[in-house]
This record gives sequence, C-alpha cells and structure tokens, in this order.
Amino acid sequence: MTYFTFLGIFLVIPIVLLFAALSLTNGWQRLTQLSLGNQKTVLAVIAIHILLAVTWTTPWDNYLVATGVWYYNPDLVTGIVLGYVPIEEYTFFVLQPIMTGLWLALLLPYLYRQSASDSGNGVQFRIAVTAVVGVIWIISAYWLLSGMKPYTYLGLELVWALPPIMLQVGFGADILRNQWRVVLFTIVSATLYLALADSLAITEGTWAIDPAQSTGIMLGGILPVEELIFFLLTNTLVVFGTTLALAPASKERVRAWFAVLKPQHSA
Repeated sequence: MTYFTFLGIFLVIPIVLLFAALSLTNGWQRLTQLSLGNQKTVLAVIAIHILLAVTWTTPWDNYLVATGVWYYNPDLVTGIVLGYVPIEEYTFFVLQPIMTGLWLALLLPYLYRQSASDSGNGVQFRIAVTAVVGVIWIISAYWLLSGMKPYTYLGLELVWALPPIMLQVGFGADILRNQWRVVLFTIVSATLYLALADSLAITEGTWAIDPAQSTGIMLGGILPVEELIFFLLTNTLVVFGTTLALAPASKERVRAWFAVLKPQHSA
C-alpha cells in the first residue's frame, strides 16, 4: 500500500464524509446556536492548527527520519522529499488536523456542556495540571539526555508534544474539564481509528519503526506503543486547541485578561 493510498483511504475519504455529515445534519447551524462559532470559524481554527502542525512538526519529524527512528519504504512513496521526509508525510500533517477537527465539530452539538462560568478553583486546577504535564516532560527529557536508547522514540514524542499541551492546559484546563465528555470521546475515538489504520500500514510495509529505538511493546503484535502515543498526543493537541478556541468561556477569559491589562484612565 503506497503512502498516498493510505492517506486517501483513511483520511481523505473520512474528511469528505465528515464535511458532508456536518452539512446534511445542520451541524454548522447547531454550533452557531451553541455560540461555538459557524462554519467559517471552525475552518479558520482548523487552518491555524494546520499551520502550527506543519511548523512545529517538520523539524521534529525530519530528525526522526534522519536518525532512523522511523523509516519508509522508498518504493511506496512518490520520491518527492523535503529534507529527509517524503511529501506524503507533510500531507499527513495537513490532513490529520482537518479530520480530527471536523470529527470534533460533528460531536460538539451532541456532547457539549453548557456552563455559565468557570469555577473559583479554576486557577489552582490549571496550575496543578500544568505542573503534572511539566513533570512528565522533565522525565522524558531525562530519558533522552541519559541515552536510554529504547526510550528514544517515546522520549522524543513527549519532549516535542508536551510543551504546547502545557500551554493549552495552562490557559484552560478547567474549561477542558467542563467539556470532558466531548474532549475524551473525540480523542479516544480518533486515536484508536488512526492506530488501527497505522497497524495496517505497518503490516503492508508502508513504514516501520526502529525496534532498537523503541520500547519493544507491541500492541496486537503489530503496533509499537509509541505509535499509539503519537496519535494520542497529536489528537490531544488538535482537540484541546479547537475546543478552547471555540468555547465561549475561553473568549470570556481572554476579554477579562485584557480588561485587567488595559490601563485605567481617571476622569
């Protein structure tokens, strides 16, 4: 199975179906009724995530390929390479935020929880969650710096993905907690779907993971656990970011912050 065949079957087709479902079920209008934006807003948020994904992931993924952490079958790609990475991989950077973002948009009208305001413990909760994520980042950085080769891929994933997640939970962990149903369901379902698709691609020889630079924990005897964690992290980034961008509570928080920062002029 070529890489573009994989993208067409497992990402492009679902994207088309999700967009059609949003249109046919009045999903865009339902989002507007919940004050979560409209079609233009959602697509703009997804576009921003695409830009961030390409910018943040490109140097990291090039490092993975350059150091042999993961590698692809040259016979199953077009041969167009930017840096060390085939053009198909950059295409994946674009398609995954679209698919996960549309899936979240489709689910929001059914699972979104209306909340009047954030609780008074919101600041403490945000600090606590950010601290926990920070500790995990320190541990993963230690794995890399200490040269623990079987933890190379896992360490690189966590060191790369956790800083932006810390920013997200630092801003709105309490908002995400209020919307835990849609956040959790979207992340878990999208992660399992992509993990299953990835298992098929590995079985077909489209790409492979270096066993010397991974833990050796294989799910179903096929999928390295690091691949599941990769999709978990990337879907978390998209779902957290999109939920926070669309939530009315986020807009209220930003307005409140600007109101505090705005200089007060005496009469």
